[in-house]
Amino acid sequence: MTSNSLRDADIAYTLHPYTNAVAHEQSGPMVAMRGKGVRVYDDAGKDYIEGMAGLWCTSLGWGEDRLVDAATRQMKELAYYHSFNHKATEPGIRLAETLVQMAPVPMSKAFFCNSGSEANDTAIKMIWYYHNAIGKPEKKKIIARLRGYHGVTVAAASLTGLPLNQKGFDLPIERILHTSCPHHYRYGEAGETEEDFASRMAADLEALIEREGPDTIAAFFAEPVMGAGGVIVPPKTYFEKIQPILKKHDILFVADEVICGFGRTGKMFGTETFGLQPDIMTMAKALSSAYLPISAVLINETVYQGIRSGSDALGAFGHGYTYSAHPVAAAVANETLAIYEERDMLGHVNSVSPRMQERLRALADHPLVGEARGIGLIGAVELVADKATKENFDPARKVGPSVAAKAQNNGVILRAMAGDIIAFSPPLVISTAEIDEMFDRFGAALDTQAEAMGL
Repeated sequence: MTSNSLRDADIAYTLHPYTNAVAHEQSGPMVAMRGKGVRVYDDAGKDYIEGMAGLWCTSLGWGEDRLVDAATRQMKELAYYHSFNHKATEPGIRLAETLVQMAPVPMSKAFFCNSGSEANDTAIKMIWYYHNAIGKPEKKKIIARLRGYHGVTVAAASLTGLPLNQKGFDLPIERILHTSCPHHYRYGEAGETEEDFASRMAADLEALIEREGPDTIAAFFAEPVMGAGGVIVPPKTYFEKIQPILKKHDILFVADEVICGFGRTGKMFGTETFGLQPDIMTMAKALSSAYLPISAVLINETVYQGIRSGSDALGAFGHGYTYSAHPVAAAVANETLAIYEERDMLGHVNSVSPRMQERLRALADHPLVGEARGIGLIGAVELVADKATKENFDPARKVGPSVAAKAQNNGVILRAMAGDIIAFSPPLVISTAEIDEMFDRFGAALDTQAEAMGL
């Protein structure tokens, strides 16, 4: 098909996620045709630095032959088998063993799904099942955070604390609660230190627990670094103050590692970076470098024992997916984890991330930027109308999307999020030279936007 016919066919037949359908009918898609390293190329041959690693996920970049070969070998050997009713495959067994053994806190079992949304949805079901099994049927409410992101299934989107994921969908469902967003720049009070702000966030959480009744609260979900909500790095002492409250009230802690997992923050897991002690961990995205869909839920021994007894009493753990532990996806994930170790990807991330953070934070001086923030190879700039007051732009002006569009025209793909926040999450294999090129292209777009606004 020609470029024009591809675009016409897309407009005619595809309903796109996270897209304004009316606007799409006018603009059509950017059609990605191939990728190599940190770059993708459109149907006209133009190259783009993929500053978001796709959707925070293509950690090893494009064109990694070892992952292609791993998938090919497994497809020839055993293209599919399931994991229901005592069935298993070698890749799935190996992957479960590796993940449990590499977990930064003691875990007991791995359960496999196909996406981060499914992993978090599964965690919710496990939490409810566990509390029924241990004789606490009233302990079912789950707390997430405003501006947190945990997926788009009915239950996971209810956890997600972003209006776009709930308006129009009749969400959230019952038993899902939200506590304060720990973004010091946006919600800190005048003169309030990060530590004092963290204390207030912890107090907000405990007040919510007390209002609802501790005996009704089952679990607390948190991303180590909040991703789609604006790349919000936790304020100093935040998790140190949050976790004792959860322990005090016997509330399970779920660490959503879907974005942070496998090196993004400079440690293998964000759990390590911020000293977390979760009972459950969810992960996806970089688990397979996004070459095939796969996700996992890790549970500790306490949660496993509850599910174990429940499954015996009821006859089976009545949950699973056709493609749970799909052997081809599991084989690719195993190879991805092997590459991380063999190539010392953590060492690489820690060698290049200082340059990314340096270039990112230098943007704080730009007239459009209120805050530049990040850690490791993840970051964001928040665009504001007034740097002194932190006043947001009128959303109708679409300043963030305009900057992202200009950046794409300049050959770098980034993500504009609510609040005129521009996110960066490049493939972990990016070099310092490519980091500089990415920020040069973005900086030019930011300058063009400022000039158009008379700044």
